[in-house]
Amino acid sequence: MKKYFRFIFKSCLAFILLSILWVLFYKYTNVSVTPMMVIRKLQSKNEYVIKHQWVPLSKISKALQLAVICSEDQRFISHHGFDKKAIEKAMAEHKLGKRLRGASTISQQTAKNIFLWPQRSWIRKGLETYFTFLIETFWSKKRILEVYLNSIEMGDRIYGAEAAAKFWFNTSANALNKDEAAAIAAILPNPIRFLANPPSGYIQKRKEWIKTQMRNYGTLVLKKE
Repeated sequence: MKKYFRFIFKSCLAFILLSILWVLFYKYTNVSVTPMMVIRKLQSKNEYVIKHQWVPLSKISKALQLAVICSEDQRFISHHGFDKKAIEKAMAEHKLGKRLRGASTISQQTAKNIFLWPQRSWIRKGLETYFTFLIETFWSKKRILEVYLNSIEMGDRIYGAEAAAKFWFNTSANALNKDEAAAIAAILPNPIRFLANPPSGYIQKRKEWIKTQMRNYGTLVLKKE
């Protein structure tokens, strides 16, 4: 029995140390591939060509940075990885009989995209919470947003801001204007199904809502490392 508990303890300790090293590695190293990219490629019956090009946050327009925050996580700057108000609101709505919606922050989405798999399960959710805590501890908000904008799916086989800007609007991530940025942010709930250009009526409404939120939010200020 002692050997069993000793094995469990050593295994847990090894996992913690390795996960911390993994998070620290990505604090300074660009993320060239994610589990989602690998899974999509394995699931595809045809040739799967990924469009992805890493660019520093300084080369991603402030409009897109603000648009994704306003559409996905408006308390990103102030929370520590988890938006308690959004979680409480989602639970309250669920008790009233509404469909349980997600309340994942940009930090949680980043942790899932970089370190985990997309399918929902209690195990994945637990690991997502753990890795969210780690990146909020060891990374800055600037780094979290940089990794997020370079790794999320922004269309079919399109990953990251630079590839999305070229695919949807034939421009660079740095040159995206407010309207284009809002259009890309509008499709994030389902980037395989929705089109940023030309937008459907639903995406057009989402885009206008995001632009209103951007005006209300004001100037985005991220602390330096």
